[in-house]
Amino acid sequence: MLDLRKTHTLIIKTLYDQALSDELETDRLIDKEQAEKLFTFFKESAAFRWLDANNNCEDRANAICILLDEWKIQNGKGWVFSGYVFKKIGYLKNLWKYHVAALLPVKEGATINYYIIDPATSGQLLLIADWAANITDNPHSYYLIKRGDYYIFNAGKIEKDNWYGRSKRNYNWTIQGLSGINGVSNKGKAQLAFNKKKVLKAEEQFKQLKKVKPEL
Repeated sequence: MLDLRKTHTLIIKTLYDQALSDELETDRLIDKEQAEKLFTFFKESAAFRWLDANNNCEDRANAICILLDEWKIQNGKGWVFSGYVFKKIGYLKNLWKYHVAALLPVKEGATINYYIIDPATSGQLLLIADWAANITDNPHSYYLIKRGDYYIFNAGKIEKDNWYGRSKRNYNWTIQGLSGINGVSNKGKAQLAFNKKKVLKAEEQFKQLKKVKPEL
C-alpha cells in the first residue's frame, strides 16, 4: 500500500527557454577548477558591488563579460525572468522582473555545463538551472542563455534576436553601474552631476582589471 505521508511532489521552479536562447561557441573551454578560480577572483574584486544585489545586475554581468573577452575566455550571460514577464504565473525573489549574470561554458568530461558567476545571489559557482531556481520565489521562472555581448533585451517584446548589443552608451552605463549609479534612471542621471569622480574611479578600477588576468 502506498504511504501518502512519505510521498513528495517535485516542484520544478524554473524552466529553460530554448527558443530565446543562443548557442555559444565552445571550441576552447575552461575546466571546473579554472571556473572556480574566476568566480573567486570576481567575488573578491573591489570593483564589484556584490552587496547591492537589487541594482545594476546587467552592468556587473556586462563588465565581467568584457573582461572575459579581453582575456580570451569564452563566456555568455544567463538571464532569468519572472513568469509575469511572459504573462504567466511565477515571480522571482525581491519581486525582480529579471536578473542577469555572467556565464561560463565549462568542460566536464564529455559534457559541457554552463556555470554562473553571481556573488550577489550565491557564495559559490552554480549551474545555470540551480542559479535560476535559487532566485525564483514562486514557480515558474524562465531562464535563457545569451551571448555575452548582448547588453539588454528589447522592452517591447523579447525575441531571440532583438536584443541590444554593446555600444559606447551602454559601456558608460556599465561603468556608472559599477560605481553604484543607475545612469538610465532619472535619479541616476541626477546623481551623475555630483559623482563624476566616483564614476572615474570605477572606470580606472575596471581598466586596471583588464591587465590582471587571474592565473588559471
